[in-house]
Amino acid sequence: MTNPLILPQNYVALAMANPLAGPDHEVAGWFHAHLTHTFVTVLRVFTEFGSSEWIGVFLFLLVVFFIWKRWWPSLVTLIVAVPGGMLLNEWVKILVQRQRPFLEGPFVDWSGYSFASGHTIGATLLYGQLALFILPAMKARHWRRLTIFSAALIVLLVGFSRIALGAHFLTDVLAAIIFGVLWLAFCLIAGKPLRRSVVLTPDVSLVSEPALARVEETQQPAQSLLG
Repeated sequence: MTNPLILPQNYVALAMANPLAGPDHEVAGWFHAHLTHTFVTVLRVFTEFGSSEWIGVFLFLLVVFFIWKRWWPSLVTLIVAVPGGMLLNEWVKILVQRQRPFLEGPFVDWSGYSFASGHTIGATLLYGQLALFILPAMKARHWRRLTIFSAALIVLLVGFSRIALGAHFLTDVLAAIIFGVLWLAFCLIAGKPLRRSVVLTPDVSLVSEPALARVEETQQPAQSLLG
């Protein structure tokens, strides 16, 4: 057992302050004891939606699309929110240095640290940011609810798969979701001046920015009255 006194002082508190340590190990142990080949196959499908490869391909396509459409504020927001948040999570992993629940077993082949879950925060950032892009352009409430539900469902499935596969503890996944939501909120607030500058620039078409669709709709009645 590792002596916490030999750990660097800057992350001793982070490594030890886990009131859910008991449930963490109980949940991890239960899934590890009940894994089957079929269950693992299904779980690996879910976990791919948060893999770095899938997120990288998705991001590349979005970046190309935003550049083609010249949606510069959305491009900056996407890059800062998703890759930026994932890099910060890697820094947290190095800071905490928490070991994974299982390092060996019939269905386990993991490397790296456990806290917080990289797959889960990647899914939270990517699908959460996509929802933030889409929601302002939706008028119907049921479509807005469906978008939020779909994004949340994918994130939860990815997080569940990481716990069930033995790659992460429950608190690794919960922390990743919380970190991801907080980072998206920070990016949304910090990006307001950038979006406002686009709205106030007369040479920029509001149609080009999906996040500004609602602004355009609210301005159209006023323009028709003036005309």
